[in-house]
Amino acid sequence: MRIIKKINEKLFCSLRSLALKKASDEQGLTELRKRLETLVPDITDHYSAFKIDDPYLMLKVRNLHAFQVSLVQKVINGLKKWVIVDIGDSSGAHLKYLKTLYSDLADLKCLSVNLDQKAVDRIKARGLEAIKARAEELDKYNIHPDLFLCFETLEHLFDPVRFLYELSNKTDARFLIVTVPYLRQSRVGLDHIRENRYENVIAENTHIYELCPGDWKLIMRQSGWDIVYEQIYSQHPHKGILKFTKYLWKKYDYEGFYGAILKRDHTWSSKYADW
Repeated sequence: MRIIKKINEKLFCSLRSLALKKASDEQGLTELRKRLETLVPDITDHYSAFKIDDPYLMLKVRNLHAFQVSLVQKVINGLKKWVIVDIGDSSGAHLKYLKTLYSDLADLKCLSVNLDQKAVDRIKARGLEAIKARAEELDKYNIHPDLFLCFETLEHLFDPVRFLYELSNKTDARFLIVTVPYLRQSRVGLDHIRENRYENVIAENTHIYELCPGDWKLIMRQSGWDIVYEQIYSQHPHKGILKFTKYLWKKYDYEGFYGAILKRDHTWSSKYADW
């Protein structure tokens, strides 16, 4: 039975890998993904909770990185001076991508911000700047970001509304780029409670709010931001025989990820007096 299970798992991973490659081609991310692979060859330790140590996981994460970097490119292209802060960064990979892709920008400053000292130390060991701090309190350090990156972070927070509001109200950042898991219907995560699982529960692997794009957009507007661009990255193709893998992704993972480029706008947040 164990052998059959291993064979099934291997076939399952192979099927999803094929879907990821086809999805990447359809969405125009393959060339960028391959470029990122050359810029940062090793992302084994990208996460604290687990290692990216097999081809399927590597492809899955690289595709997501390509989607996230493509969102940054829509903002940064054509502008010469940037202070970019990656919130909750655990490895420095995204900032290494950007520093290399935009090495011609003399006034590009990249900084990682994390409350986990181990993550800060790990990023510094790779030659990047990182500080242990709250993103909404960077003015205390005389840091004034032009762009915040917030990749796969909001769903882990106890209070994403307050977090987004304070980024808008307490900083002068021009833009904020976020990505979150894509779901068609909102739900509460907290799977460790559903499963009565007490072990290996840390902030990095615990989702609290898993919302659909429509609900995230309401929260973003309420919190002092306006959506200037949005996109859904699918982990499955929409054409050909592999499009049926959508149902596998829905059952065992996520169909994809929702990304948005936000610009500060207090039209709606100013209506709510009791912050």
